[in-house]
Amino acid sequence: MYHRACARTTRRLSVRVARMSGAQPDGPVWALGMMSGTSLDGVDAALIETDGVTVSGFGPWRTAPYSEDLRERLRAVIEGRGERENAERALTAFHADTAEALLAEVGVRREEIGVAGFHGHTIRHEPEAGLTLQIGDGAELARRLGIDVVNDFRSNDVAAGGQGAPLVPLFHAALARRSGLAAPLAVLNLGGVANVTWIGGPADADLLAFDTGPGCALIDDCVLSKTGAAFDRDGRLARSGTVDRAALKTLLAHPYFDAPPPKSLDRNAFDPAPVSRLSAGDGAATLVAFTAKAVRCALAHMPAAPLRWLVTGGGRHNPALMASLVERLGVPCDAVERVGWQGDALEAQAFGYLAVRSRRGLALSLPRTTGVARPVSGGVFHPG
Repeated sequence: MYHRACARTTRRLSVRVARMSGAQPDGPVWALGMMSGTSLDGVDAALIETDGVTVSGFGPWRTAPYSEDLRERLRAVIEGRGERENAERALTAFHADTAEALLAEVGVRREEIGVAGFHGHTIRHEPEAGLTLQIGDGAELARRLGIDVVNDFRSNDVAAGGQGAPLVPLFHAALARRSGLAAPLAVLNLGGVANVTWIGGPADADLLAFDTGPGCALIDDCVLSKTGAAFDRDGRLARSGTVDRAALKTLLAHPYFDAPPPKSLDRNAFDPAPVSRLSAGDGAATLVAFTAKAVRCALAHMPAAPLRWLVTGGGRHNPALMASLVERLGVPCDAVERVGWQGDALEAQAFGYLAVRSRRGLALSLPRTTGVARPVSGGVFHPG
């Protein structure tokens, strides 16, 4: 299914299109961004108009859920029991199919797209060991689409001493400026892992970002193992259960929460053993509380408490999790749609935005977003 943005921004893209290869124009271009998140739910593809600094328009976007077979193949690679090459080939083909379907549905020619940002899927992230790995063949995607592609966004940051994540803060800041939102503001992404962007003002130097802890991955894994369902729809299981205080205390004893930012996590950083003996409802309730308490712990690392939290990522659809955040943070916690952002497309839009920044040599990460020593660009270019 594709989703159409407002009429003003879905006009024929050729009105302001410019190719990014060769001489690179200063003005805005239309970029295609694609994201496969740690929650293993599928691929989001979105069109965005940007010059890599400001956002001038939003185009249509599409969500394509993974088949059970592809989801299991990716999970197997992440867990070290699957065949990587075949999974990467299937993942790349799925991204190509998703992008082609979006462009066909809205009548956009590939020549109208300046660049595509292809995140791929993270199968290992250990920045302390100088390692971050996303699978996805950028050269094959560029060949298949006939569009210039930028991928491998994280490696340059890690090689320069950064955490390689989170990379979306500069996009969050661009959106906040576009929307005229008051600071300090926090943008919380509840994907498989949760990360926050603290925005203290209009300048890049006013940003702080880091992973807060678990997002939805532990909850999803618990629900899958105990019920066979992929996730806790509408938070029903969590709302039916009771938080196990002993298990929650054990989970919160992880040293990550006291470590100063910038810092980042792998999807499998937390051991789910403390909830393994619990019922499905109690396990979900305990892990919802864990995610929310981890976000509460993040306040200790912020220069000032946010006046408001805007929540994106799949976790914002879980009423039990959203209620737990409000209870623990004590200020408004709204889904990003409340301010006109497109939550289900936001990370895909971000990697379109970052692809434009990459092609123009602009920074993708900053000392206070990933811990890199100086602002660095990144990404690997593949001509279409």
